[in-house]
Amino acid sequence: MTASTNQQTQYLDVSKRTEFTRASLNQLRKSGHIPANVYGGGTEAQAIYVEEKQLAKVARTGRTEFFDLRIEGDQSVPVLIKEIQQRGGKVIHVDFQKVSKNKPIRVKVPLLYNGTAEGTKVGGILQIQATELEIEGLPDDLPSGLEVDVTSLGTGDKLVAADIRLPKGITLIGLEDELLASIVMPRLAEAENEADVDPAAEPEAAETAEEKE
Repeated sequence: MTASTNQQTQYLDVSKRTEFTRASLNQLRKSGHIPANVYGGGTEAQAIYVEEKQLAKVARTGRTEFFDLRIEGDQSVPVLIKEIQQRGGKVIHVDFQKVSKNKPIRVKVPLLYNGTAEGTKVGGILQIQATELEIEGLPDDLPSGLEVDVTSLGTGDKLVAADIRLPKGITLIGLEDELLASIVMPRLAEAENEADVDPAAEPEAAETAEEKE
C-alpha cells in the first residue's frame, strides 16, 4: 500500500561563528544568514552560521532530513536537524545533531497520502488521523517521507501503522495498530465529532458567562 521516498545524502556548507553579541547575530540575519550550533559526537557544541537559502534547499521536511555539514577547515559531519527556532514565521536559529552512519537512529517521517479512495466515490469521507510515523534505521537508509496510496480504501476500511510497507532496513517504532486513516460515512463522522464534545462543559460555560455578567 505504500512506497518510500528515498533520501539522498546532501551537503550543506557552513562557516564558523566567532562573535556572539546580539548585534552580530542581528547582522548575520540581515545579511541572509542564520546562526546555528552543532551538538553531539562527544565534543562541545560548535557555533556556526549557514546561508538561509542553502538551508531551505536541504531542510525541506525539517528534522527528518539527513545531510552532511561541511564546516570550513574541518571534515564534513553527518547531521540531522535537532531544532528550528522561528519568530514571525522566519527561521532565526538552528540546532544540528551529529549522527553516526553506522548507528541506527529514530526519526519521525511525514506520511504523504496519495490517490482517491474508493470509499469517497460513494459518499465516504477520508479521515487522516496521523501525518507522520516514527521509524528507526541507519541514516543512509532513512526515507525523507513515506508515500501512502489510499486508492483501495473502501467505506469502513482503516489504515494502521502495520499496513505501511517500510523500506529494507527500516523498522517501525510504536504500536502496529495505531490508526493512520479511515473511510467513514458522513453521519458516522458527525456522530464521532459530537462524541468528542463533553456535554458537561456546556453548563459550565453558561455558568461562567453568568458570573461575568
